[in-house]
Amino acid sequence: MDEVVLFNPGDSIGNFHDYHEAVQQAQIYQERHDKSGHVLVVKSEHGEPSFDIFLAEQQLTDKSEPSTKERYTVSKKM
Repeated sequence: MDEVVLFNPGDSIGNFHDYHEAVQQAQIYQERHDKSGHVLVVKSEHGEPSFDIFLAEQQLTDKSEPSTKERYTVSKKM
């Protein structure tokens, strides 16, 4: 089952069209920022395939957050 999460797109660490490049960059980010917590590679739910990198702690849990939130599907958690 897919895990759907909400993030503010402005909090993205990076945006990629290639999944493997996104995972590689997420691994590099995590190595350089080892105290930053879990790093997520997520896929946008609309448009052409697009993968973003977010810190797990930036996930929005309150459904009444500003309208700048967007739904993503978790592709990989590191």
